[in-house]
Amino acid sequence: MLKQYFKIKYIFSAVAVLLLFWYAFCLPKPLFNDPTSTVLVDNQNQLLAAKIAKDGQWRFPDIDSIPYKFEKALLYFEDEYFYKHPGINPVSLYRATRQNIKAGRIVSGGSTLTMQVIRLSRKGKPRNVYQKLVECILATRTEIKYSKEEILQLYASNAPFGGNVVGLEAASWRYFRQTPKNLSWAEAALLAVLPNSPALIHPGRNRDELKKKRDFLLKKLFDKKIIDELDLELALEEPLPDKPYSLPQKTMHLLNRAIKDGYKGDYVHSTIDGYLQDRTEEVVKRHYNTLKLNQIHNAAAIVIDVKTGNVLAYIGNTYDANNSHENHVDIIDSPRSTGSILKPLLFACMQMDGTILPETLIADIPTQISGYTPKNFYRTYDGAVPASEALYRSLNIPAVRMLQQYGLDKFHHKLKKLKLSTINKPADHYGLSIILGGAEGNLWEITGVYASMARTLNHFNNYSSKYNKQDFHAPNYDLNKTIYPAKRGENDISVLDAGSIWLTFETLTNVNRPFQETGWESYVSSRNIAWKTGTSFGFRDGWAVGVTPYYAVGVWIGNATGEGRPGLTGLNTAGPLLFDIFKLLPSNTWFNPPYDELVKVPVCKKSGHRASKYCLETDSVFIHISGLKSVQCNYHKLINLDKNGFRVNSDCRSVYEIHQEPWFVLPPVQEWYYRSRHSDYKVLPPFASDCDPVEETRMMDIIYPKHLSRIFIPIDLDGTVSEVVFQVAHRNRESTIFWHLDDNYIGKTQGIHEMSLNPEPGKHLLTLVDEKGEILIREFEILGKTN
Repeated sequence: MLKQYFKIKYIFSAVAVLLLFWYAFCLPKPLFNDPTSTVLVDNQNQLLAAKIAKDGQWRFPDIDSIPYKFEKALLYFEDEYFYKHPGINPVSLYRATRQNIKAGRIVSGGSTLTMQVIRLSRKGKPRNVYQKLVECILATRTEIKYSKEEILQLYASNAPFGGNVVGLEAASWRYFRQTPKNLSWAEAALLAVLPNSPALIHPGRNRDELKKKRDFLLKKLFDKKIIDELDLELALEEPLPDKPYSLPQKTMHLLNRAIKDGYKGDYVHSTIDGYLQDRTEEVVKRHYNTLKLNQIHNAAAIVIDVKTGNVLAYIGNTYDANNSHENHVDIIDSPRSTGSILKPLLFACMQMDGTILPETLIADIPTQISGYTPKNFYRTYDGAVPASEALYRSLNIPAVRMLQQYGLDKFHHKLKKLKLSTINKPADHYGLSIILGGAEGNLWEITGVYASMARTLNHFNNYSSKYNKQDFHAPNYDLNKTIYPAKRGENDISVLDAGSIWLTFETLTNVNRPFQETGWESYVSSRNIAWKTGTSFGFRDGWAVGVTPYYAVGVWIGNATGEGRPGLTGLNTAGPLLFDIFKLLPSNTWFNPPYDELVKVPVCKKSGHRASKYCLETDSVFIHISGLKSVQCNYHKLINLDKNGFRVNSDCRSVYEIHQEPWFVLPPVQEWYYRSRHSDYKVLPPFASDCDPVEETRMMDIIYPKHLSRIFIPIDLDGTVSEVVFQVAHRNRESTIFWHLDDNYIGKTQGIHEMSLNPEPGKHLLTLVDEKGEILIREFEILGKTN
């Protein structure tokens, strides 16, 4: 008998242990595993956009707190003793049992909120005594695992609110277009009663019953002294929502970007300024309505806070209800030909290295480099132009020559350090055309680089001429990942230093503004903006990027399909939009000069180089400290003159009859174009008639072809063979030049030195002799004649 007793005891003990083990692990992990919508809100928690969950439900991610009004309404409607029971309420269960027996059917469940959370998590289990028992057990286990606040959050996040609306936050936006925290008492009461009968929300179906339930709860809240009489009267007067509202879809391109970045099903608290976003969208729409008249159908804009790199406005594309022009494409993240938008980066690099000074003359003449022949936008030449002017006028030939001088590989490496991910091929793949749009970039990274440059300059000035390597970073749209400037400094430079950035920004303030901005300097509210435009080949892309100490704005205009349009230039299309966006932003001061990286030196007024002893006119200007190692002016030369102003030498005059004078002398081809734009340019005087020339400078040079050029001669559509136009520049406009091809005399020119020739395929020798006997020889090769 005793043995039998112990056996039974062991069995019961084993069963008890198993039951305890089951009880400990009976709750699934997690309790809810349903897909959720991806939700994007602005920096004030206002909804910007959302994407429906993959199961077709508007189910927002779990909320982290329950608003006071909804909590009170919910508890007094569903579970008044929620904070007092352990998950089950025996009194409620007893009352429900009596009501169900009396009615002969289930009219009340007696469930606590905790039990309802369990029922919601178990997805459609039948309502019977067995399932109710299971719910009771799981509810007590839930009370052990979760706090009361967490249980309320689980309920509010997963309760059904009619149709495909699940959870308090989705319901609040769908029915009242606001956050749960801003609900009125009437709205909170309606959402508290709705999960009990979610079908009542449909238009035209049992509306009176829904209102009756809401009003009953409101009166109960009054009786419990939760609301006063005035609140009750106002709440009872509020109408019910007619139907669910559509959710905002303001920044769908940014939402899709967030999903691509791994935020799918998450709640993204963005850095977007909702008010600025709306205003920027209005400005973009206004410009789009004009641009589409020229069959330009896409535009994008981004506004970045310089201090943090946070994105304040994000318009990925124009809106088209029919999506007939690739409006779904996020242009901000799309690689496009950069046009001239990278030129300021080259200018800054060369300032930082001391390769050139801001006003150093750069050749602007017909140029051919290894078969590459860049052209200026207007197909004209200045002969020579200051580097700063070449930048703000966006001249192509000087930019290519500057890149050749700086080094293609070196510049390519610098772009990689700037984290331009679209520069993903070797330098040789792009060649020198990389500076004119031969590479691709996207608005996100390029605007981010300009913002980082401004951030670096601000940090240098604010923190005792120190750097912070983190200042060069990509833009950010996640408020929780905001990078605040470090209040410290380092001596190590990240990519570009403050001196080169300031000199570049100063130059970019001189870029010609759009015609709509004419006279901007006269307005008190006007501001300095360092900005640059870009236009891709074929008028396919119009860029404009601008920066101030506080904001960076980037704009792109064009067609997502790549179709070019006449007049689609950065200046004419993107520029006006850029300045209209800047008008939405607060005015601010300008960048302080980083004096610790600048030095004031005398600079030749004519050449822009450090002044030599022969430079008669100089300016004292700030240059980068590295510019001290740049060469002195070599354009000013001493020439020997007699009393009549003719050039002479010691072979024909005594030293007492010669006086020396500094003279600004450009190479022949540069001079040929330069003097047509500069009436004050003085050409070298001729030699005295009784004096044989002893030239230290050449009098003539060949514009085309360059030495050892390889030339194709095209065949026109009518089958005739075209001719090659050979061009020569001579310092003396009246000089006569005698032309010889392969030692055969072929003619002479005077004034304009051009001759059309049609040589046979093969190597040739062009010999030019002027009337003073100067000889110039050039080899070239005709490769063939082609269609």
